[in-house]
Amino acid sequence: MELRLIHRLRGINKGVALVVGFGLLVCAAFVLADIIMRQIGTSLGGTEEIAGYAMALATSWGMSYTLLELGHVRIDLLRTKFQSFGRAVFDVFSMIVMSGVIITIAIKAWPVVERSLVNGSHANTPLETPLIWVQMPWFAGWVWFAVMSTLVTLAALSLLIKRRHTETESFVGAFAEQETLQ
Repeated sequence: MELRLIHRLRGINKGVALVVGFGLLVCAAFVLADIIMRQIGTSLGGTEEIAGYAMALATSWGMSYTLLELGHVRIDLLRTKFQSFGRAVFDVFSMIVMSGVIITIAIKAWPVVERSLVNGSHANTPLETPLIWVQMPWFAGWVWFAVMSTLVTLAALSLLIKRRHTETESFVGAFAEQETLQ
């Protein structure tokens, strides 16, 4: 059951990563077009602002994909000294801490979004972008990451309780060790 959940989450996150990647390609094309237009004396304007928004969205949504691809940085100095049970305990502990941090970020992001929504805030830039257009998908990305990390933590904890220690490494282990295990 746990591994099936992780497989489904990986599939969803791959789809999200493709959408985010496509968005970044569109943003890059927009910036490139603006650079070319500047060479002939004109400009689309606002490329810095739009690129900043794209990076914020890519970060919040990309974190979930990175989690299941074991791409987050881990300092595993102690973890490597243990057998599978000890490594699994460190993995679950790290996931509990990560989930707590991400849930806190998602909770703390809401007042920012709420304030923009209530005040009808616009960016203090020439584009005067309604901030809610950017902040809602940004916030949704952090909420998705919080949900994802919580589900991954629960799956890893379940496997730890069931004494299926080695199975946790495939989705919460340290990446450097994954290369040596294969």
